[in-house]
Amino acid sequence: MSTPRVVVVMGVAGTGKTTIGPLLAARLGVPYAEGDDFHPQANIAKMTAGTPLTDDDRWPWLDAIGAWAHGRAGLGGVVSSSALKRAYRDRLRAAAPGIVFVHLTGDRTLIEDRMAHRQGHFMPTALLDSQFATLQPLERDEAGVEVDVSGSPEEITARAVDALHGLGRSAARTS
Repeated sequence: MSTPRVVVVMGVAGTGKTTIGPLLAARLGVPYAEGDDFHPQANIAKMTAGTPLTDDDRWPWLDAIGAWAHGRAGLGGVVSSSALKRAYRDRLRAAAPGIVFVHLTGDRTLIEDRMAHRQGHFMPTALLDSQFATLQPLERDEAGVEVDVSGSPEEITARAVDALHGLGRSAARTS
């Protein structure tokens, strides 16, 4: 990955998007944007109440992320977004062609444990099942890599950087 690109760190809640995103941005030398900051207050209220978002709830959020990514085209950046469905990723790609995804994946038990121990986040553990039910992993024709979330944040970030650099050498998906 030689030309600065916009990287979307994606995955279900609790995979570490907010932890890995800034670390990855620092390693790549580009700015980071927290995807949750793009949510309208109504979405945050729904999630806080334990109500899963609908596609209609997500479109304005994805459009805001897409606008940020479009503005970073050629400059690079990292933004977090669950981007669980192919349609969501397609919408982001339509706004900002050339973006690449880092799909944080891992054991459900590990993710649930991490989610249960984080503080100050509006997303309750009760919504994890809906996240896994909605998740459509990256498909072969999508520019991106899968990165396992076991290990320290630094180890995960190093795997993500290596996998992203591998995209320039091969179209094969990495984990």
